[in-house]
Amino acid sequence: MEEYWLEFYFNLNEALKRDFESISVELSRIGAGFYSRGWAMGTSGNLSALVSEDPLLLAITGSGLDKGNLQYDQIILIDREANVLHGKYEPSAETALHITLVNETACRAVFHTHSLWSTVLSKIHEKNGGLWIEGFEMLKALDGVKTHEHREWIPILRNSQDMGALSQELKEILRDHPGTHGFMLSGHGLYAWGKSLQEAKRHVEGLEFLLEVRGRMESP
Repeated sequence: MEEYWLEFYFNLNEALKRDFESISVELSRIGAGFYSRGWAMGTSGNLSALVSEDPLLLAITGSGLDKGNLQYDQIILIDREANVLHGKYEPSAETALHITLVNETACRAVFHTHSLWSTVLSKIHEKNGGLWIEGFEMLKALDGVKTHEHREWIPILRNSQDMGALSQELKEILRDHPGTHGFMLSGHGLYAWGKSLQEAKRHVEGLEFLLEVRGRMESP
C-alpha cells in the first residue's frame, strides 16, 4: 500500500519529477566519466542521489548497466525499502548499502567505483580492517580536511552477498569512524559519499588518486 501511495505521490508532484530528471542526467554524466577513467568497467559500480528526504526517495543506477553508455532514463527511483517507483530496471543488490549510507551519514549522494587500485589494496589490507593514508596534499579534497598532515582511515569490509549483514556491519563502522569519507569492500571497490553530487564526485576523485598513490608506493 505504501509503495502504491509513493508512486502516486511522485507522479502528481511535478517539481519532484523535474528534480529526478535533472539528477538522472547528472548521474549518467558522472557515471560515464568514471567509466572513462577505468573506475567502472564492464557493468561494475553504481551511483545514487537523494531526490526527497521525506518520504525518502533515491535516484539510483539500474542493475547491470554499462556506465560508459549510461543514459538518464536508465536511472530508477526507489523508496527506502528499495521498491522501484519509476523506471524499468531492477536495483542492484548493493542498493541496501546506499540506503544505509544515506540514513547514517545524512549524505545526499553515494558513488561506488570498482577501480584497479581499490580492488588490489582492499584485498591486501583486508586483514587490518582498513588502511591509513596521510601526508598528501590531495587529502584536502575531502570535506573538512585543511592540511596534508591529516590522517584518513579508510575502513575495509569483507565482501558478502548477505546485504542485510553487510549493511549492519557498515552501520557499526560508520558509528566507530564518523569522520570517514569512504570505505572499501574487499576485492570489490570503493564507496564514497557527500552532501551533494559534486562533493561525492570530488571525494571519489580524491580517494581514487590517493589509493593509486598508495598502491604504487607499495608495489615492488
